[in-house]
Amino acid sequence: MSTLRMAAVSAEFGRDLEEGFAIVERLIKEAGEQGVRLLALPEACLGGYLLSLDDDSELDEGPPALALDGPEVRRLAALAGELTVVAGYCEAAEDGRQYNSVVCVTGDGVLGNHRKVHQPLSEDASYASGDRFHAFDTPVGRLGMMICYDKAFPESARALALDGAEIGVCVSAWPGARTKASADLEQDRWKRRFDLFDRARALENQIVWLSANQAGTFGSLRFVGSAKVVDPGGEILADTGVTAGIAVAELDVAQALETARRSMGHLRDRRPETYGPAPGAVTA
Repeated sequence: MSTLRMAAVSAEFGRDLEEGFAIVERLIKEAGEQGVRLLALPEACLGGYLLSLDDDSELDEGPPALALDGPEVRRLAALAGELTVVAGYCEAAEDGRQYNSVVCVTGDGVLGNHRKVHQPLSEDASYASGDRFHAFDTPVGRLGMMICYDKAFPESARALALDGAEIGVCVSAWPGARTKASADLEQDRWKRRFDLFDRARALENQIVWLSANQAGTFGSLRFVGSAKVVDPGGEILADTGVTAGIAVAELDVAQALETARRSMGHLRDRRPETYGPAPGAVTA
């Protein structure tokens, strides 16, 4: 039996890139001391998220845009060392556009990169949209990545699972409810949605699921934390709650997938020929 010790982070990150790297370095060191080999950090942990998601928000210059092959990502890789680390950042692309992206690195360099496909509210005013989901091989297994709102769409995680992802990693800057907000984040309806999506995406695809999220506040946003590790049966193995922390769990990934899929294999038993609209149906 070969087990993997993995962790998802809930932490507060702001605009100051140097401060962000100091937090990242501390978290990587802490995870390494606990024997973690796969570490998921939140969306926009390098440079912070947006101050608001309102169309009439105050002027926000946004996070610093970093090149995938630039010094900041190389610095992240150097900090990762023997760990496989997933972290969110604002990507400055060669086409001149900026993307809300997540990168996977080890000390050897970049293993994978994903640009957020689904953009909530006014996020498209700050970022261009990605156009694909794909899995890739790493020292800890085959991973698939997504960002925040991506997980609200079942097709996102399903595309990763069909591409062979054994572990799905979703990094977020997921806030509490914008209206009828609860004073107690544990009772917040957007937190419940966050947790439901995490468990459903793991269960329906029968994959291991890591969910990292921002914590604390930034601008007008109050984040729900709730970083977690979920097994292929949709059961939460570790959870930070709404505060900052590291959710650590250990699992034999191959064995967990085999056990979950032995009797009812959700990917195996698909009937894709039946999923299209009926002839003559009106589609949105």
